Amino acid sequence: MLTSTKSKAEEQYAATQKKNKQALMHKEEVQLASDQKMVKLRALRLAKEAEDKKISKKEATQKEAAKSKKLKKATLARHR
Repeated sequence: MLTSTKSKAEEQYAATQKKNKQALMHKEEVQLASDQKMVKLRALRLAKEAEDKKISKKEATQKEAAKSKKLKKATLARHR
């Protein structure tokens, strides 16, 4: 009887250990998925910021060119 009680306790302990291991593995999988999602979103955000910066510089250059062209026209018109 003592042996069967001991083996039953060992079985319960083994089952608990297995359950804990599975729970830990699941938790790690969820964390990994979350980390991967965060990395992907960060990459997308950085790409968008780079594109926005590129567009902003292009617009500033065009604005400066238009301003320069307008100034040239005004200078030419005064000299006539």
